Amino acid sequence: MRGISKKRAWREWGLYLFVLPSLVAVGTFCYYPAGSAVYNSFFRWAGEESREFVGFENFANALEDSVFWGSFVTVGVLAAANVIKIIPSVVLAVLIHRVWSERWRYWYRVLVVLPMVVPTLVTLFLWKFFYDPNYGILNRILDATGVKSWLVRLDSFFGWGVFFGDVPIAWLGQPELVLPSLIFLGFPWIGAVGVMVFLAGLQRIDPSLYDAAELDGASGWQKFVLIELPLLLTQIRLMLVLLIVGTLQGYGLQLLLLGEEGGPAGRGMTPGLWMFNRAFVAGGFGYACALGLILFGVIVLIPWAFHRWMRIEK
Repeated sequence: MRGISKKRAWREWGLYLFVLPSLVAVGTFCYYPAGSAVYNSFFRWAGEESREFVGFENFANALEDSVFWGSFVTVGVLAAANVIKIIPSVVLAVLIHRVWSERWRYWYRVLVVLPMVVPTLVTLFLWKFFYDPNYGILNRILDATGVKSWLVRLDSFFGWGVFFGDVPIAWLGQPELVLPSLIFLGFPWIGAVGVMVFLAGLQRIDPSLYDAAELDGASGWQKFVLIELPLLLTQIRLMLVLLIVGTLQGYGLQLLLLGEEGGPAGRGMTPGLWMFNRAFVAGGFGYACALGLILFGVIVLIPWAFHRWMRIEK
C-alpha cells in the first residue's frame, strides 16, 4: 500500500481535526496523570499545593517497605489460582464451539455475555453478603448439608484452629480464610471475555483438521488435546497476562470486601491496595506515586517474560 504524499496530506489537513478531540482526551486523561505521577514521585507530597523535593527518598523507602513487597506474595497466590480459573472458560468455549446448531451457539454466547450487564460493584456486594458469617448463604449451605461438621472434625484432627462447631465461619474475618475466599470468589470462574476470546480462536481452526481427526477415529478428548488446545495457546497466554496484570493493578475488590488494611493481618493486601492506603489513608501521595512507578516496572516485565519463556510454535 502506497503512503499518502506530503502534498496530499497538506491539502487534506482539515481531516486531521477530527482526530484532535481524541488526542486531547487521551493526553488529558491518560498521559497527563501518568506524567504527573512520575513528577510527584520525587516529592514529599500530601495532596496539597505544597511539595518538598526529596529526590529518590520515596523509592529508597519503597525498597524497604515490607508490606509492599509482602503483598506480591498474595498476588503470586492469586495469579497461580488464575491458571486454574482459566480452565472453565476454555472448556465452555470448546463445548459451545462443538454445538452443531448455529442458532443454539448464538444463544449460548448470549447467556455467557449476559452477566456482563450486571455492574461489578453489585456483584461484589452479592459476594460480600454470600460470605457474611451470620446471614451469608455459604454458611447456611454448609450447615444444611452437614459439611461444616466435617470441617470441624478436620480442624480438630489437624489443629488448624479455624472451624468451630458453635461459631459462624468468618470467611473474610479470619486470616487463614482470606486467601481461600478471594480465590473462590467468582465461582465457577467463567469469564465472558475469556470465553469470547477462546471462541474467536476456535473459529479460526481449519475445519479440515477436524475432518482428518474424524478419519483417524480421534475421540473428543483427543481432538481437544491435539488440535484445539495447541491452537488456543496464544489466546490462553493473552488471558493469563491480562489476569495477572489485572490482579497486580486491582484493589477495588479487596477494598470493598476487606477494607483499606487488606483484611485481618493484611492477608488480602495487594500492591494496588497498599498504594491506595498510602495515598488516601496515610496521606503520602508522593510515596504512593513512587510505589505506582515500581509497580509499573513490574507490570511491564510480565508481558516480556511471557513472550520470552512462553513462546508458541505456529
